[in-house]
Amino acid sequence: MTQATTKSATGAKDAITILTNDHKKVKTMFTDYNKLMKSEANDEEKGALVENICEELTVHMQIEEEIFYRAVRAAIDDGDLMDEADVEHAGAKELIAQLEEMEPGDDHYDAKVTVLGENVDHHVNEEQDEMFPKAKKAKLDLVALGAQMVERRRALQASGRFSAAKKKASVA
Repeated sequence: MTQATTKSATGAKDAITILTNDHKKVKTMFTDYNKLMKSEANDEEKGALVENICEELTVHMQIEEEIFYRAVRAAIDDGDLMDEADVEHAGAKELIAQLEEMEPGDDHYDAKVTVLGENVDHHVNEEQDEMFPKAKKAKLDLVALGAQMVERRRALQASGRFSAAKKKASVA
């Protein structure tokens, strides 16, 4: 059975609600980074926030690509929209990889964080204005997709791959 509801009888969130909440969280993180830049915060604060931004984006993109995009691509007739989303993710991943190899005091660090934020903002607007309405219209079971995404997020986070503390401990 397909449904385009936002919550199941058990209160589980649908995929679009989950992704929209992620978008809001990351937007707030980029806003916080901009405040740190203006306040000339120390590099440790900036670096910690960028690690969190990169982790959030990486997990978000992975669950989005593995579960949501796959389902939407199969359900809607707009390969161009889905291809653009894939390319936008590739660009974000490239900037994330560069930032992970840098220190906050390095040349272009702030610029790369700023460009990543601008690219993410553009991508989010396209998803929310174009992709999400098409996904709803396609009558996908968004609650089931949301449950899969929550489960996958838990597995990714439990893997320890994204723990900034574990990354630093393994280097030391």
